[in-house]
Amino acid sequence: MKVKFYDNIDDMLLKFAVIISKHNGKWVFCKHKERNTYEVPGGHREENEAILETAKRELNEETGALDFSILPVCVYSVTGKNNVNETGEETYGMLFFADIKTFKNELYSEMEKVLITDKLVDNWTYPLIQPKLIEEVKRRGFI
Repeated sequence: MKVKFYDNIDDMLLKFAVIISKHNGKWVFCKHKERNTYEVPGGHREENEAILETAKRELNEETGALDFSILPVCVYSVTGKNNVNETGEETYGMLFFADIKTFKNELYSEMEKVLITDKLVDNWTYPLIQPKLIEEVKRRGFI
């Protein structure tokens, strides 16, 4: 699995939005109903959707975030087969950072719960990708 970072790329190539998030200085992670691992919010871009709107929608759907600020960090790519890329070819997404102020009282998505913690989790859903995305957000000074 290879992860690369770019300052920009043709918008039409962006298939995913991933949002590294904090709430009151703590990390925000999601636990999917069908997995025993944690992940950062994110997901697929819908047809004719601006990538920023993808990020806002996914953040709201997966964490219940209502009031938040969100900023683009950079473009990332992943090369290698995984459960969202069966061919293994290079796929592109936009990495965002969000500071969440308030949440809904309940989740209405595939997520079972939201974890708000001082520490990074150990049991990642995508252990070869997500820690690298967090490191890039830190390296670029967003955290």
